[in-house]
Amino acid sequence: MRHVTRGLAAACLLALASAASAQQAGHDHGAMDHSAHGGADASPSTKAFEEAASAMHGSMRQTYTGDADRDFLAGMIPHHQGAIDMARVVLRYGKDPAVRKLAQEIVAAQEREIADMRRMLEAHGGAPTAK
Repeated sequence: MRHVTRGLAAACLLALASAASAQQAGHDHGAMDHSAHGGADASPSTKAFEEAASAMHGSMRQTYTGDADRDFLAGMIPHHQGAIDMARVVLRYGKDPAVRKLAQEIVAAQEREIADMRRMLEAHGGAPTAK
């Protein structure tokens, strides 16, 4: 249960960071547009969140194989890496001890899950090709 809770927490952190970035720029945060919102006057944390989100979305593009297990694992690895990258932004710029603690827990949990998923992905023939 704790494993699931941390995964949900990571997803929530990712969604909140995306929404905050879009809202700060005055954009519809439902669109999931992670292009450079902040411009030259964006805070360092906003720029770091945008870079992490952009890298994650780019890495999630793949040519699907029809093997649901393989395709799921190949997409979830960069998704979890994105959660780690965003959590590291909080660890670098965040001040709230509770949020920083959550970010540390997300990094640890997601790193373990990525290692597990990579092993499973290898058992399913490796990663599909990127788009």
